[in-house]
Amino acid sequence: MPLKTAAPALATLILLSFCGGPREDATPATPRGPVQAPASFQVRFETSKGDFTVEVTRDWAPRGADRFYELIQARLYDNCRFFRVVPRFVVQFGINGDPSVSRLWTQMRIPDDPVLQSNRKGTLSYAKSGPATRTTQVFINLADNARLDSMGFAPFGKVASGMEVIEGLYKLYGDAPPAGVGPLQDRIQLEGNTYLERYFPRLDFVKTARIVQ
Repeated sequence: MPLKTAAPALATLILLSFCGGPREDATPATPRGPVQAPASFQVRFETSKGDFTVEVTRDWAPRGADRFYELIQARLYDNCRFFRVVPRFVVQFGINGDPSVSRLWTQMRIPDDPVLQSNRKGTLSYAKSGPATRTTQVFINLADNARLDSMGFAPFGKVASGMEVIEGLYKLYGDAPPAGVGPLQDRIQLEGNTYLERYFPRLDFVKTARIVQ
């Protein structure tokens, strides 16, 4: 199955410097990059299902780590839905609930990183639709998905704690049609959380995502 982000106006199946400290005044509508992430850092995700923590290692995928650090500082993931949960495959999220914010960030693509780590269970990688198309969407591997390595999906971090929370996210919508009855990416981009709350009210979501170390 292709692992990619949706192109504008198309419903597609998805999967898939300067230094700076946290900026409390940043909002998703005002990206202020570029930034360089620390060599390693942790992010705590508070979700509707419970909390989990991810650990990012910059050496694994420097460009991906820097963008993730920037997104966390910008609070881009706050109130984002886990819109694709496919058991024994992936959990995907990262489309902001405000369409105007999504439009801004989807134009800010980053170059690819070489794949230095395998997509093992618990690792995080960016979704993409081709070379140099990574923006904000990430997925967490729910199984060892080594076949994704040769497709260019470069892990940049791993779940440090709370994997049971991730595995407990609401999954009955599954994938987008025709593989499941889940939401369409192009409609999330165009309508945001209004679309998800109306048609997919049981989706779990990120409450906050903050750097803790």
